[in-house]
Amino acid sequence: MTGESASAPRSGFDRLAAWTVGVAATALALLVAVQGWQVFARYVLDHSPGWVEPATAVLLTGAMSFGAAAGVHHERHFAFTLLADAAPPSLRRALFIATKGLIALLGAGLAWWATRLFLDGADVRAAGAPFPESLPYAPVAVGGALMVVFAIGRCMATRTHGESR
Repeated sequence: MTGESASAPRSGFDRLAAWTVGVAATALALLVAVQGWQVFARYVLDHSPGWVEPATAVLLTGAMSFGAAAGVHHERHFAFTLLADAAPPSLRRALFIATKGLIALLGAGLAWWATRLFLDGADVRAAGAPFPESLPYAPVAVGGALMVVFAIGRCMATRTHGESR
């Protein structure tokens, strides 16, 4: 031991992943608060605010997208590993890198198309809210880009440290 905490971030990828989890957790906490306000305003004040639904969409896609990206870094994403687990070590490593490449392509697609969707609707105001109707696509775009970064980081770790899971 070098005196560092075992849970201390080890790399720039770890620090970025910790920030990503923090953003996802904050979005989730805000989502709970917004929905709590919605219930209180509707049933106690008898006045349901119009901004709740669009804000909920932004917070939900934020929590989902950033959480999914962190899942790529932490290897907590949905995966079928039966073939890779049964393969010899050299093939296992190649399958791991191919899988991360596929995740990076998926993340790049999400980032590209979500950015296009966001920009296409950026001039349309959301009903009841002071932000663009397409704002829920912004966290999907950022989350997709983070998936690419984390998938590449996992491939780099495999090449330098031999990590495969």
